[in-house]
Amino acid sequence: QVQLVESGGGLVQPGGSLRLSCAASGSIFSINAMGWYRQAPGKQREWVAVFSKTGGTNYADSVKGRFTISGDNAKNTVYLQMNSLKPDDTAVYYCYATRIGSTYWGQGTQVTVSS
Repeated sequence: QVQLVESGGGLVQPGGSLRLSCAASGSIFSINAMGWYRQAPGKQREWVAVFSKTGGTNYADSVKGRFTISGDNAKNTVYLQMNSLKPDDTAVYYCYATRIGSTYWGQGTQVTVSS
């Protein structure tokens, strides 16, 4: 099993920044990637970004150039730096981790972009 704990959400004005963190524990040796999804009210869950164990990254078009995902192997943590935030970025952000045959989820953290 893998446990994921997110932190860093909150309320920010349009154009502002937030950094989300996701700390993994448990059977982390077999994780091959970690990333983020988000779900806005009334909408389907949307993939945001991924960080692979080899250091590769990929982003949804909607956040490319504004969000940066990174990882700290020593802390078993991934980060999502979110800049130039827009009201459309308002959502619950969920961290996930994958290994062969399984996907694990965090509990979610709320991000609200509003003036």
